Amino acid sequence: MKRQLVGKFTVPGIVLLVMANFLSAQNSKTPYPSMAPLDQYLSSDRNAEIALARSAAPDSISRDAEILALTHRGYETAVKGTNGFVCLVQRSWAVEIDDPEFWNPKMRAPLCVNAAAAHFYVPIYLKKTELILSGQTKEQMAASIRASLDKNEFPAPSPGAMSYMMSKQGWLNDHDGHWRPHVMFFTPPTEANVWGANLAGSPVLALPDHSDRITIFLIPVATWSDGTPEADAAHEHGSR
Repeated sequence: MKRQLVGKFTVPGIVLLVMANFLSAQNSKTPYPSMAPLDQYLSSDRNAEIALARSAAPDSISRDAEILALTHRGYETAVKGTNGFVCLVQRSWAVEIDDPEFWNPKMRAPLCVNAAAAHFYVPIYLKKTELILSGQTKEQMAASIRASLDKNEFPAPSPGAMSYMMSKQGWLNDHDGHWRPHVMFFTPPTEANVWGANLAGSPVLALPDHSDRITIFLIPVATWSDGTPEADAAHEHGSR
């Protein structure tokens, strides 16, 4: 999932979008300069949080997954799972620290990872959450994560690590909103051309995640997790 994405993406389009976002950040006040009150990041309804987390993947997957819910103390297990998948709703500190929406309290990014991804990706995100809730700045959090990665305190990316992000109800950022349903694959840092990603006509997009020291390969899919066509949802919510 991870950062400003466009509906009909091309490599030049992605470059232009990144440049536009950079120039906008340089020439205008950051819309979210600091962390909002914690309650703005929390869900007032635990059942709604669970349902939103489950919406990341089709019911055949998410109904038996472990569900994590954010509380004032961090993420807690709301539902125990049986199939190895873990579903949760990521908040804004999941993005890179230079993202202008790092503190956007509206971000809700439902994610459902398989066991291989849960092994390494979830611990890093939970640690970020712990550090943020303890009062660290985003720079301090990033430095703490870098130090932990340098010491190999997190598991290495596991072969076959992947996730679903197919929620029609998610909100990735102010620019793209729900964006498109997609699946993601996590690897150690990998060149995009190894997967044929970011090339004309390729359905695969490669996104380097420098903070987690991985590459995310992202593939849009045709339907949302509830089975409705992506095109119908795009019309319903407005094209992006």
